[in-house]
Amino acid sequence: MGDLDFDVVRRTWPYLLTGLQYTVQLTVVAALGGTFFGTLLAMARLSSFKPLAMTAAGYVNLMRSIPLLLVIFWFYFLLPVILQSITGSERPVNIGADRSAYITFIMFEAAYFCEIMRAGIQSISKGQVGAGFALGLNYWQSMRYIILPQAFRNMLPILLTQTIVLFQDVSLVSLLNVTDFVGASVKIAQRDSRVVEMYLFVAIVYFVLCFTLSSLVKRLQKRIAIIR
Repeated sequence: MGDLDFDVVRRTWPYLLTGLQYTVQLTVVAALGGTFFGTLLAMARLSSFKPLAMTAAGYVNLMRSIPLLLVIFWFYFLLPVILQSITGSERPVNIGADRSAYITFIMFEAAYFCEIMRAGIQSISKGQVGAGFALGLNYWQSMRYIILPQAFRNMLPILLTQTIVLFQDVSLVSLLNVTDFVGASVKIAQRDSRVVEMYLFVAIVYFVLCFTLSSLVKRLQKRIAIIR
């Protein structure tokens, strides 16, 4: 342990900070996109129109049954070949690592946020939907003004917990040679031959951030429980 040189962190901090910013940015975009499309999927799953409900359920079950890493590889390597065969181009369509990362995480997280929002919607009394109809609101207006605001409030701690898990999963994009926080650390570790120092530093940063965020979520959950 006496040979450890953590000065490498100080020397490369601007590069590490750029990678951390990318990780946070991808997490936020994927969480927002996943929440939006997950809510639509949840409403589709609860729809009385069976083909729509079955299609949404099939998508959710498929995404939740496949490892995220495999989804990333499929989208990055297989989709360009499929688009090539569809468009008839001479070369595979260049999607790019960044675009693949954003689209893949939004699509994947939408399946998980869908189940969270579906539970939130089902936790609201059906009588409130009937009350909305009595006031002259249609189904979508009742969802927008009555059901969804309460569902979001009830499920907010779980949504934030899933976002913390998403923040950890974003490290997988480093396999696409994307310079996220882990990717930046790997490149520095290989360049400066400081693998132990960089991986230990990354683990400490992830632990501090995730533990702090988890503690805040627990406090929020207690406050919501008091309000309810």
